[in-house]
Amino acid sequence: MRHGDKINNLGRKKAHREALLSNLAAQLIANKRITTTLAKAKALRTYVEPLITKAKENTTHQRRVVFSYLQDKESIKELFDVVRLKVEGRPGGYTRIIKLGARVGDNAELAMIELVDYNEVYGKGISPDTTETAKRTRRGRTKKGGEGTATAATATTPEVTTAADLPAATDANADETVINNNPQEKAAE
Repeated sequence: MRHGDKINNLGRKKAHREALLSNLAAQLIANKRITTTLAKAKALRTYVEPLITKAKENTTHQRRVVFSYLQDKESIKELFDVVRLKVEGRPGGYTRIIKLGARVGDNAELAMIELVDYNEVYGKGISPDTTETAKRTRRGRTKKGGEGTATAATATTPEVTTAADLPAATDANADETVINNNPQEKAAE
């Protein structure tokens, strides 16, 4: 039984699986983007993201810890010297998986896994010299607060209503008419 076993064994024994993920991680760090099967890409994501997090702390100990996983000196140099500088400000989510469809030979689902900070297409034109960006939250989209719902056009040109714009009252008592919808105040009257 495999109750609660969340690791995808990828049809391999432990040593073979660790060697596979180590080689895939080394190639991902070296090339910034690789194409593999969807199952391997998902397993690689959980393998390589903690290594990138460890690389943010550039110490000898962290280099040795990451080397115990990757066993590739060139990938370690690339990770700690180049990739680390790109991902320093990112709190996580260093990789992106894009599904590519089925492989012709065996109909296996293919996927491309890439390092997020190295894709200029999805970068939305952010230049590397703008390291400090505004924090985005979902709270700005709510309508009950009213603060985050204003767009740039309405924020720059507010509409002001004056007494001259209002229609003139036809009856003298029309100005004094007040509509009361509160049932407690109606009972008090």
